[in-house]
Amino acid sequence: MKIGFIGLGRMGSAMAANLITAGHEVTVFNRSAGKRRSLAQLGAHEASDIAAACRGEAVVTMLADDAAVTDIALGDGGITASLAKGATHLSMSTISVALSKRLAQAHGRAGQSYVAAPVFGRPDMAAAGKLFIVAAGNPDTVDICRPMLAVMGQTTTQIHSEPWAANLVKLSGNFLMASVIEALGEAIALIGKAGIDRHAYVEFLTSTVFTAPAYRIYGNLIADRKFEPAAFAAPLGYKDIRLALAAAEPLEVPMPLASLLHDRFLRVIAQGGEQLDWAAIGDLARQDGGDPRHSNGRGSSAVE
Repeated sequence: MKIGFIGLGRMGSAMAANLITAGHEVTVFNRSAGKRRSLAQLGAHEASDIAAACRGEAVVTMLADDAAVTDIALGDGGITASLAKGATHLSMSTISVALSKRLAQAHGRAGQSYVAAPVFGRPDMAAAGKLFIVAAGNPDTVDICRPMLAVMGQTTTQIHSEPWAANLVKLSGNFLMASVIEALGEAIALIGKAGIDRHAYVEFLTSTVFTAPAYRIYGNLIADRKFEPAAFAAPLGYKDIRLALAAAEPLEVPMPLASLLHDRFLRVIAQGGEQLDWAAIGDLARQDGGDPRHSNGRGSSAVE
């Protein structure tokens, strides 16, 4: 397929590289030219503006937040203004339900197709083409996108015919993941202050009753207090919890745990943790418990 790819952060660069390697004709655009050039060495075409990335059958976006997607998709010279009628915008960013609905309407008015397909997985999974993808949109359009999705993910689950549904599923999934991190942090703080080996505890749990990868990944990060470099930065986690709460409000669904997580992320950021992995909220319970025995090698936590 002839594809445009916009948004070349750690996740986007890995996803675009897999599309290139699989033989798709890929044109890449990113505000930072350096990120475009590294993919050009793999065989990608460089686009000097958004319009140049919108000349194929589809354009993929993998951007940080609502503001970036709004600017790229709906701004002057953006995707809706540049994409051909009948072509598809495959949005793989984690964005709000409200923006996803707005994008579907804008593309519909322009005679374009829109599919939301946010992903679950960290950069190493993106590089390996092992992301878990949840897709929503017109089933025929999702089928058109499957050759791309198959390269970027190990599974693609079509959840609904309305694109916003995939974004709500993604936000709910990130809420659950953050809840796991908070629960692990509290449990590890409890046994750690009692003098029990944190690593042995995590190994026991993740090899017996909590075998899901999230428990092993985040349990070890919390036990090691290893929150740098960030695979998924704390401000992104904060953003996703805010969007989950925003989606819950019109549905009148109380989410008290999400409100707690909102404040946990805000605390990490307020203490200078913008560059830390979102797993850093898992160290707050240790701080609250006043346990001084576990250092990150610098004498204190990066978020203290």
